[in-house]
Amino acid sequence: MRFGISSYAYTWAIGIPGKIPPIPFDYYSLLKRAIELNVDTIQIADNLPLHILNETKLVELKNICHKNGIQLEAGARGMTESNLEKYIRIADLVGSPILRFVIDGPEFSPDLNLVVAIIKNVLPVLIENNITLALENYERFKAREFASIIERIGSNQIGICLDTVNSIGAAESIETVVQLLGPLTVNLHIKEFTIKRIYHKMGFHVEGLPVGEGMLNVPWLIEQLSQRCQSSILEQWIPPEENIEDTILKEHVWARKSVTYLKSIL
Repeated sequence: MRFGISSYAYTWAIGIPGKIPPIPFDYYSLLKRAIELNVDTIQIADNLPLHILNETKLVELKNICHKNGIQLEAGARGMTESNLEKYIRIADLVGSPILRFVIDGPEFSPDLNLVVAIIKNVLPVLIENNITLALENYERFKAREFASIIERIGSNQIGICLDTVNSIGAAESIETVVQLLGPLTVNLHIKEFTIKRIYHKMGFHVEGLPVGEGMLNVPWLIEQLSQRCQSSILEQWIPPEENIEDTILKEHVWARKSVTYLKSIL
């Protein structure tokens, strides 16, 4: 199984609306960090969108990654049929064996029947390009609903990108998610977390930590995955500091800690 980092491991360094750093991370910053951390994969997701690059730039990025022994994985959000087709083309251009997708996008929240119909329509293109579509679990659908999508499609070209935290928003534990989606997982998002009661005891606070310092049982998690899982990718939820510079430094320190721990496990 390959191991690498996502552009969502450096969300603050890349920037979010209203919080853009003076010199934002770009594609090559992420590649440089992967080389420094000595991992073999980068997953470039929707916070660093690949579709804004032309074909020449995409192929150039792929070649630089391969020259440095780094596998590039493509990711996107908003799985309309046209956007899915666009990103299959991008995944093919950059040599990505999987295409991680979050179904929902801006003003696009399809029901399960539409999701299945969209995937079935583009399935021949996925097969032709030998690209595996990895649907990421998130809070709008339950794990059993994601499993039903895969079952209804009935193709090994479709699998799950299993995120270890997202389904908390659907009131589902990691154990439930892994039980239902582990056998279908082709890509793993390792994201550490902790859940603590807030001071007045009427509710809980969920936030990130470096991997190995929270509630995620990584050895157990890895054991539960099927042999279909091609890569494990670090993502991070970083609680911000008072200024963006300190937050970005924290992001870097946590990533290094997490990678060191994961290498001892993986």
